[in-house]
Amino acid sequence: MFHERLKKLRENENISREHLANSLGITYSALSKYETGKREPGLELLQKIANYFDVTTDYLLGVTDNSKPADYKLAGISDEDYNNLSAYQKEVIDFFLTRENLFFKNQPDNLLDALEQFEVYYEVWKKQQENKK
Repeated sequence: MFHERLKKLRENENISREHLANSLGITYSALSKYETGKREPGLELLQKIANYFDVTTDYLLGVTDNSKPADYKLAGISDEDYNNLSAYQKEVIDFFLTRENLFFKNQPDNLLDALEQFEVYYEVWKKQQENKK
């Protein structure tokens, strides 16, 4: 997953391998191996790549499909509350916070208050996406 996302990000930005390698302080050969999946970067380089493309390391690693971090505080969720959620609940919250075209009538002050209803909607949406394939 990492190698696919790295290559896609570079190509989407129309950046040459040589330019990206120089920007990251690595060799062309090393970058080539990262993009083909023959090598994995260390944590420091992973963070450097995420910063370069302004994406999260979770996105690079395939943990999430959301490349930008969600702003939980604007949704009324504290760091502590978010950290106490299950992985599935985080996935649901992330889904809602990263949808620019999703609006709510009478949006709750705190998304956690509506999490149960959101989970139902999220499951319906996922099934619709599967049926499109």
